[in-house]
Amino acid sequence: MPVLVASDLDRTLIYSAAALALTMPDARAPRLLCVEVHESRPLSYLTETAAQLLTDLGDAAVFVPTTTRTRKQYQRINLPGPAPAYAICANGGHLLVDGVTDPDWHAGVLARLADECAPLAEVRAHLEATADPLWVRKHRVAEDLFAYLVVERELLPEEWVKELGAWAENRGWTVSLQGRKVYAVPKPLTKSAAVREVARRTGAELTLGAGDSLLDADLLLAVDRGWRPGHGELAETEWTAPGVTALPERGVAAGERILREFLRSVRGGPSA
Repeated sequence: MPVLVASDLDRTLIYSAAALALTMPDARAPRLLCVEVHESRPLSYLTETAAQLLTDLGDAAVFVPTTTRTRKQYQRINLPGPAPAYAICANGGHLLVDGVTDPDWHAGVLARLADECAPLAEVRAHLEATADPLWVRKHRVAEDLFAYLVVERELLPEEWVKELGAWAENRGWTVSLQGRKVYAVPKPLTKSAAVREVARRTGAELTLGAGDSLLDADLLLAVDRGWRPGHGELAETEWTAPGVTALPERGVAAGERILREFLRSVRGGPSA
């Protein structure tokens, strides 16, 4: 039976220049491979070693990129290795099959959102009314499914984030702070539901996963074995669960370590 590997991308497998966390002397820094260009500028990287590990993983397992990115944002990433047959975008709102949205899956997601949580328009209006232009750079809506703000992190009041979380909780939404972005996402919109669907379709009996943010917690709870890096929301809150390994590595080194753990598990070796 195939092994399914569902992994978050940003700050889990791929990293912006600001998130690389290269703490070693320059002469000992790893060689990097750029895997994303945006507006003619390099944006995301992994180590060359990680690139080879990801290629090997794609040959040995069903690798499923699992991201909160929109489809457009995901499709500008050029990962090494075989093209994934499945990918999960918009936090589970879109299931891509050979790069194309599965319309039945998306329709089912929309139906769940309509039944179980407040509408997106209400959340957008609340963000517009309460977020201070002093520290908000952009208001964004992703795939007509959820909203996020791009903020000046050093000016963002922690109390505002907590108040937003409490307000959203009562309306069936959740809030996540990731770098310079504050996400408001409907609770039924989950990576785990889409991963379970891919596992059903592929017949996978073993599922592996990795992620760094609170939006990845449901994914890590859904898989048989999971890993989180030493940075991100999950590390900051010391979140863990049975079957989830908290790794000490931070930055791009964590991405390399996660891929090593994936491959070791796929091949049946002992895991850290």
